[in-house]
Amino acid sequence: QNEKELQNVLKQQEEKMLQLIDKSGEVTRLKGEMSQLKRSLQRAETEAKVLWEEMRGQQPKVDAAYVQERVLLRQEVDKLRLLLLEKEDENLLLSDKY
Repeated sequence: QNEKELQNVLKQQEEKMLQLIDKSGEVTRLKGEMSQLKRSLQRAETEAKVLWEEMRGQQPKVDAAYVQERVLLRQEVDKLRLLLLEKEDENLLLSDKY
């Protein structure tokens, strides 16, 4: 009887662990998706910001290549800022760990 109860408890624990692993994988996937959405939002905000600046200081004829270059440069700056923040976060986590 005790052995059967122990086997049942072990089986329940194993099922719980598998559920946690599944949830952990789902959380990881969702975090990746959220990160991708944040990057997309940041790109869109950057484009809107550059275009708004161009419209505000509108000259008679705005060169599309110039605007595109400004958008790309702004995206690159934003990307570098994000990478810097991520590295700072990693460093904080590592310093907290040790």
